Order: sequence, then structure tokens, then C-alpha cells
Amino acid sequence: MKIPFVKPSITELEYEAVLSALKTDAIGGNGKICAQVQKYLADYLHVKYALLTTSCTHALEMAMIVLGIGPGDEVILPSFAFVTAATAIVRQGATPVFAEIDEHTFNIDPDDVIQRITPRTKAIIVVHYAGMGCEMAKLLSIAESHNLFLVEDAAQALGATYMGQPLGTLGHIGCYSFHSTKNVVAGEGGAFVTNIEKIGQRAEIIREKGTNRALFLRGEVDKYTWVDIGSSYVMSDLLAALLSVQLHRLDEITQARRKIWWHYYDHMADMEANERVIRPGLDPQANHNGHIYAFCVAAKQRDALLSYLQAHGVGATFHFVPLHSSPYGIKYLNYEAADLPITERVSASLIRLPLYPELTLNEADYVLTVLERGLQNLLHSGVD
Repeated sequence: MKIPFVKPSITELEYEAVLSALKTDAIGGNGKICAQVQKYLADYLHVKYALLTTSCTHALEMAMIVLGIGPGDEVILPSFAFVTAATAIVRQGATPVFAEIDEHTFNIDPDDVIQRITPRTKAIIVVHYAGMGCEMAKLLSIAESHNLFLVEDAAQALGATYMGQPLGTLGHIGCYSFHSTKNVVAGEGGAFVTNIEKIGQRAEIIREKGTNRALFLRGEVDKYTWVDIGSSYVMSDLLAALLSVQLHRLDEITQARRKIWWHYYDHMADMEANERVIRPGLDPQANHNGHIYAFCVAAKQRDALLSYLQAHGVGATFHFVPLHSSPYGIKYLNYEAADLPITERVSASLIRLPLYPELTLNEADYVLTVLERGLQNLLHSGVD
């Protein structure tokens, strides 16, 4: 059996939507279809502003620009994150300050965040790893008490909630991804959301190359012109057509992914009881979206177990190389691997299993069978 790590859920409805956009020449940026999708997303998330972007990377860059992050500023974020959370900071001439993660949920540790706040700290970026919400009550309290902006990197988190509220909508700004590996896809794409009028108004301008074109499109001005810094961050209507169908299927997709996630979790209980694996931690306040099923094994077993899984047709993989111990982090930010031992330990021991809506329970059982055999193989070969 050959089981890929991820596969987007595409139906005839997506094909029809894209073909319709092509037939009506709806292929440019930020047109009628984008406007419709933005309204749907804003209503779904209960936010005032939902702006489609070309990627979550660009949404994060917009966030740093809108918040006025610049030289001399520090922004705290987890080292266990995709690189664009850090590059969005560096592009503004500011300094990323890496914080530890919780060893069980793989999310940023609020207590460690407090230790890294200085007079230069201006913002915190939290990453909702695997669609499992960070401890937002604590983080919001920290941000408020220190007068800091809180940005949610919710690239993996659409369809998930914390304390009943959609992830990405609790902080000042939320950033989403619609990359082909995410739960809801547009091939490439993202979104910038906020409930704060001042932030939303400036984000509209920055996204449209520094012009007030958004006002023009709504008929609020008779022409548009250059009014601020910015870049071309708008999504095309062609991708928005695909995204529109995907968003309407979000609940269906999330339910299917959660079913597989819980199947893995429940059936790995004995493996954990026998101290062969550590299942992902659960936060009772967080309702995840089944984006990633990640667990940990002994670091010295991880690569051998991955090789075994892959050799038997299971497209399992590792995840983030910590940003603080990356070549850039060491050379330009003066970090060492030992600076964040929990992050290093998680990175060296984490495995992600295949997970996508069309994965059947029979296929998931095959994954679990191969995993169990791989663990037994390591035990018998003395890799313990």
C-alpha cells in the first residue's frame, strides 16, 4: 500500500468554479470573486476585515508593516515554526526573539515568553501548531499587561477554536494559509484578518500597493492614488474561485480530518502506555481542526522509524528544523542549539503521519500497523 503524506481534497465543484472564472475572465487580482470570498470568510470568522492575500507569508509581512515594526524593535515568537514568521520580522529590520515551546502541545510557552520581554519588545507572534490553539488566555493577558501586539500565525488553524472562538481572531491580527498542504486550499494563498478598524484600513492600503484602490472599488472615492507604503499582496479571482468552494466545504473537510486524527490518537494509547511513543498533548480549551497528527519517539529512534515507515509505503515525515539553530539563526542572530533545549528535543523526535480527508480508516489502520511493526523492529534491533 502506498499512502502519501498529504493530498488536497478536490471535487468536481472546484473544477467547475475555476472553469467558470476562466470563462468570465475573472482572473485578475482582488475582483468580484475575491470580494465575495472575503465577505464569506469575514462572516464565518466574525471579523470586520478579512483580506485575501497571495500567501500567509505575505499576510505576516503585512502584519509587521501595519503594526509599525522596525529597526530596534523585538518580536517574540517560537523557534519551532515555519521560517516566514521570522523573515517577516527581519524584513522590517527588527529582531526575532525565539521562545521555548510546550513539550506536549508543541506551542509557544507563555511562561517563557514573559522571560524574554524587554523594553524593546513590541509584539508576540504565536503559532497554532497543527491547528491546536496556543494558551490564548495567558498570552492575551501577557500582551495586554505589557502593551504588546499579539499576532496569530494561524496558517494551520482554520476551522479550529480556542475557548469557542476561531483561532486567528483572538489577537490583534490573524494570518491564514491556503497553501496546497493546508486543510482548505487555493494552491497558494492566504488571508489577513482583524477586528480593529485602524489596522484593517491600513492593511487594505498596504495590500493594494500602497494605494486606496479598495475605497475606489467600493465607490467611496472617485479615483485611487498612492497614499502609503505597500506591495502587491492581492489574490487573483481565479484562485479565489477555487477557495470559495473549499471554504464552503470547510466543515466537511474538518470533520473528515478530525475522524482520522482521533483514530490515530485512540489507537496509539497502548503504544504510549508501553512508553514507545508520546502522543500529542490536549488542551481542554482547544478544539483542533485535525490538520496534523504529530507525536514523539526517542530522538535516537526517530530517523530509523521514519525510514521504516517510508520503506513500507507510509509517507510520514519530520517537521521544523528550529529557527534559532538554523544557519541564519546561528550566523546572524547569535543563537546556539543549546539555547532552546525543549525545542531541539521536540524537533529531533517528532514524526507526522499521513492525514487528509480521503484517507480511509483501513488505510489509517495500515499506517498504525506499520508503525507498530517499526517500533517492534527497533526494539528487537536494540535501537532503544
